[in-house]
Amino acid sequence: MAITKILYMKDCGGNYHGKHLKSSLEYVMNIEKTQNGRLIGAINCQPDTAFEQMKETKHKFNKVGKRQGYHLILSFKEDEVEPDTAFEITQKFVSEYLGKAYEAVFVVHDNTEHVHSHIIFNSVSFLDGKKYRYEKGDWARDIQPITNRLCREYGLSIIDIEEEMRDGKRKSSEHYKEWNEYRDGKFLWSDMIRRDVDACVLQAQTYESFLELIAEKGYEIKQGKHIAVKPPGMKRYRRCDTLGNDYTEEAIRERIIKEDLAFYRSTRTEVKPQIVRCYVKRYRRAKMSGLQKRYYAKLYCTGQLKKQPYSQVWKYKEDIRKMHQLQAQYLFLARHDIYHVEDLLSTILILTDHKKETNQEKSKVYRARQKCKSLFDLADDMKELLPAEKAFQQGDDFFSDEHHKFLKYERQLSEQGYSYGEVEKLREYYREKAAEAKQKETVISRELRIGETIRKEITTNDDSRVYQKEIEIEEKKEKIRDDRRTQPHRLR
Repeated sequence: MAITKILYMKDCGGNYHGKHLKSSLEYVMNIEKTQNGRLIGAINCQPDTAFEQMKETKHKFNKVGKRQGYHLILSFKEDEVEPDTAFEITQKFVSEYLGKAYEAVFVVHDNTEHVHSHIIFNSVSFLDGKKYRYEKGDWARDIQPITNRLCREYGLSIIDIEEEMRDGKRKSSEHYKEWNEYRDGKFLWSDMIRRDVDACVLQAQTYESFLELIAEKGYEIKQGKHIAVKPPGMKRYRRCDTLGNDYTEEAIRERIIKEDLAFYRSTRTEVKPQIVRCYVKRYRRAKMSGLQKRYYAKLYCTGQLKKQPYSQVWKYKEDIRKMHQLQAQYLFLARHDIYHVEDLLSTILILTDHKKETNQEKSKVYRARQKCKSLFDLADDMKELLPAEKAFQQGDDFFSDEHHKFLKYERQLSEQGYSYGEVEKLREYYREKAAEAKQKETVISRELRIGETIRKEITTNDDSRVYQKEIEIEEKKEKIRDDRRTQPHRLR
């Protein structure tokens, strides 16, 4: 059977009314839950640009505020339907219920025990600008009957609407599990419980000590056939084995023996830093009225308000710059173990050679990348056609010309022994290599620049000239001593 649930997305206000609508679209179109995007479809819009099209519709009819969109969930009985069949049923449901007036995106998720569909549609009709309005009784009168009829066509079981609407209210059902998790937002209790269990497994020596550690974090524990925990703030117990195969009691006991901090470090993957952008609402300073301005002017003229002194930092700007320069020079001397002028000159020569090698390496990468330019150009042409190709694969014949071009470029790549994915990986490989060579060149150039600065300062210093003259005298004395040692042999 399939049961339908409807939700709505509120207005966030400010300059980002559709934040919840956008996050909902991103949530449902997760490629990991939709067979790499294969189970994603749309009507009256394109999935990749659905949010922008919905926003344009709102602006067109000047209905940007209030409810932004609606979310329908079709939850099928476990092991009763295949993902492709669920996708067909969902597509027919969307076409019949929303296809004439609203932009909608529909997907099928097959990552849970029961296959289920998500439908996100705009609250404003692109046809006449009217807002969708859900009234009490619409579920039993319009929504669920369509679902039941489609399930009968595919030989699936249906639900009894009258039984479900007992006493005029819908009964609670286990089929709402996916919706309950979505309603709680992107933060799910499961993620927090997994992190806490993992941390206690790493610290525990025995299973009993693991239970003590998890209890110290404020968890309530219930043991029986299955172990269940309830973190502070959660209303119900959560069975650990529902978190994954690594969280059953047997798996936890095995992990306590096997895992420790050394095991964690060996399996930890390096996470690259990312730039996170966020919107910060700034408030303008309130302006003073004319009366307030006159009052403060009077206070200033009578000396009751003192003018703040100007900053004097500019006086020390050159000193600060010199301090940073001396610090960089000191660190340079320490890094390269430089104690004498000869060490400095030797280091400069070595750095000069390294810079030449780095330049050659960078040029080599650039030449190799240039040889693949024709492949990259074909891949770029295919990338431009990807949205149209995706729409064609979903049944939109309007993009047949683009589809033929896409196949042509794909065939040309295949003749050269590459696929689109392989070319993109090759492009990324050369991009990383070029960035690595450029970074290495930048570091060596900076080091060489510091070394040259020190050398110039030494050669213009009178003390260094005296020191250099002493070195020359010592070299002459050493040469005379060597000659005297060899002189007796010559006399013989």
